[in-house]
Amino acid sequence: MEEQPLQFIDTWDQVGQALGAVLVALSLIFLLVHFVKLLTTGAPKKKYDYITTSEIGALWRVSIFFLVGAAVLANSFIDQIGPMWLIIRMFTTLAITVVLLVVAKNVLKFYYPFYMEKRLKALRFQPRISPKSGKPMKLLSEEEEDVYLDEGMQAEENLFSVDYDVWIDEESGYTKIEKYSGHLHAETCPECNYNTFRVER
Repeated sequence: MEEQPLQFIDTWDQVGQALGAVLVALSLIFLLVHFVKLLTTGAPKKKYDYITTSEIGALWRVSIFFLVGAAVLANSFIDQIGPMWLIIRMFTTLAITVVLLVVAKNVLKFYYPFYMEKRLKALRFQPRISPKSGKPMKLLSEEEEDVYLDEGMQAEENLFSVDYDVWIDEESGYTKIEKYSGHLHAETCPECNYNTFRVER
């Protein structure tokens, strides 16, 4: 009568080893895909947008697959036998995995953005090359850029809902305007279609 539970545990361990290896492999594939996208996104503004919209989500997905896979894999190599030991090790592994996932979530939510902000700042102010002359463009100051922004854009900047960077090629006159999120939230106005619609009270 004891053969059947032991056989079940052996089968469970074999399935766990295969499933854990697959989950860990998937996490590494997701990480590789993220880095490939990051490297193949050429323009600094496009790379900036990809990092702000996708990086934390991609790393969270990698964390889930890796931690769950590693937990299942580690659990399947524990030598204790018997149904009671199986329940104990499953509960212990689940508890440790949940704790590690909470830690990973908090690191990505509260600490990682500080590191990410430095990279984003470097990308935002990385010199742009003019497609017209092939020379570095000049980033205009807040006072200088107003000439190139229409009234709606200036209103967005005044509300701090959007921040615009204006790059100019002084040789050819080519101008590039890049849009970034401001530090205050505003909705799209139904009348002018700019981000100037905000509830005051």
